[in-house]
Amino acid sequence: MKHRNSLTLATALALSSALLTACGGSSSAGSDGTTTVTVGVGGNIFDTPLKVADANGYFSKRGIKLNYVTLTSATGISTLQSGSVQFLTTSPNDLLSAIAKKLPMSAISAVGFGQPLGLVVSTKFAQAHGLTSTTPVAQVAKALASSTPGYSSPNTKAEAGIFLKAYGVDPEKLKWVSLPSPVADQAALKNNQIDWFITSEPLPLQIQHSGDGVVVADPLTVPQWNAKASGYSLFVVAKTSYAAQHSDVAKKFVAAIQDATNYMATHPGDATVLGVVQKTLPNVPADVLKNSLELVDWAQSGKMSDADWSTTIAFLNSLGTIKDGAKITSSNWTNEYLP
Repeated sequence: MKHRNSLTLATALALSSALLTACGGSSSAGSDGTTTVTVGVGGNIFDTPLKVADANGYFSKRGIKLNYVTLTSATGISTLQSGSVQFLTTSPNDLLSAIAKKLPMSAISAVGFGQPLGLVVSTKFAQAHGLTSTTPVAQVAKALASSTPGYSSPNTKAEAGIFLKAYGVDPEKLKWVSLPSPVADQAALKNNQIDWFITSEPLPLQIQHSGDGVVVADPLTVPQWNAKASGYSLFVVAKTSYAAQHSDVAKKFVAAIQDATNYMATHPGDATVLGVVQKTLPNVPADVLKNSLELVDWAQSGKMSDADWSTTIAFLNSLGTIKDGAKITSSNWTNEYLP
């Protein structure tokens, strides 16, 4: 894995119900024997496995054709529940939200591990405290003890807290500024209204690339954010009834995704992968995309385990993000559809 460049996190836009209907509400078989399914994407770097599987022919060789619908974290699960999309790549938090609402969803394949976070400080703050992209994280944490951080998500604020506490810094003593989105965090950083913030890559690296900040912590330097400590970051989810009723389609779909993530895991920096993600994020420099992709541990096998889910739940518990007593059990995930 590599780091230290940057890229832009595309803001996913929810589509109207009319567009969702136009994209197709259910999988359908064509006269040529192919099956068309609609899949939810986020318009960001986490779409890469799907797009690689499509570009490399892993779906077509199995008789699957995809329609893409761009969704947000807030709309993904509800759209899946409605049947407007058949598959979705999503996070453990979103699955927990569905479980808390008693929605019958199942994780059917692992996609990625770890938290690809970046802590970016303003150029002014970096210069004032002598911070660079290679400064030891203990020194970084010490510098942040007297600072004004921004946050746009309870999760990223909690992830920042995990990092700070590991080096003896009390996050409750900082002057936190609540902002509506990572893009708002970026604007506040540039205007020196805040000193730093944390969000998922590629946005922190993009800020560094533009000269408006310095990435001083990431999963390579903060062990609490890496795959071993945090577990799953991304997996394929389907409505439980749909997967059961269309098991042949589910098996073909996850097999194609597994081919893609295995390829990505064993071919870091591959030109094909980079070309695919450049089409998703066309305004991002190639080297930034490459470095950001390498901050995710892509799953060579989609198979999930009790041990990895226990790690994931422990990480989420450490963030305090699990509400309403929701928990992921063996009834919420399955390896049944995997090769």
